[in-house]
Amino acid sequence: MIGEIVIPARLASTRLPEKLLLNETGMTVLEYTYRACQTATKPRGITVAVDHERLYSKVLSFGGHAQLTDINAQSGTDRVAEVARKRPDVDVFINVQGDEPEIAGSSIDAVMQLLESDPLADVATLATPIRTRQDLEDPACVKVVRALDGAALYFSRSVIPHARTWEDSLLDREPALFLQHLGIYAYRRAFLLSLDQLQASELEQVEKLEQLRFLQAGCRIVVGVVPKSPRGIDTREDYENFKLRCESKRE
Repeated sequence: MIGEIVIPARLASTRLPEKLLLNETGMTVLEYTYRACQTATKPRGITVAVDHERLYSKVLSFGGHAQLTDINAQSGTDRVAEVARKRPDVDVFINVQGDEPEIAGSSIDAVMQLLESDPLADVATLATPIRTRQDLEDPACVKVVRALDGAALYFSRSVIPHARTWEDSLLDREPALFLQHLGIYAYRRAFLLSLDQLQASELEQVEKLEQLRFLQAGCRIVVGVVPKSPRGIDTREDYENFKLRCESKRE
């Protein structure tokens, strides 16, 4: 099975303007993400799906491969689908967000392996245990529950499963009872090519989670669990903390 990483990259960002081009560490967030993706061993290449010439030029400047995509694309998945339409030689496309500069190559390999191991799955993704009540109750922390075979049952910004009687020990369960969904996906090419045929989903619109469109349409999404995952960069605070981690690695 041939896989390729696609990094959807938008220039505009609401909470942290042009965050992918921040370079106060000597390298842009986007290049960090690209270099992190290069540590994966299963995919054979990386394409950055950009919406602006500035991003396109930046990718070329550090030796990466970029493709200009529709500036009006509704989501990162739509940008991945644009790449897929031009790549009939690739079976699986792994969507890695451009603001994940510390993503582990092993996580990328793991999500591709999930599709290789489950021929019935259309999409694969990852989750990690939630160990604090603050994260559990944070709507920005998307939760997922799985069937016994690892298939996603539901994704939500609400607490799922919701304990009728709360005990702090629930957060310590092994295997973990509460799982945070991570924004990495592997898609089969055929699924991406049929994406524009999926109707908008009420659940997707209510929760603002595009994976609910896939789930409500009957797609099989298999979810793997990894012990931990670094935080992406959404806010200035996230970026300042990232800078500190970069500095500590240099010391």
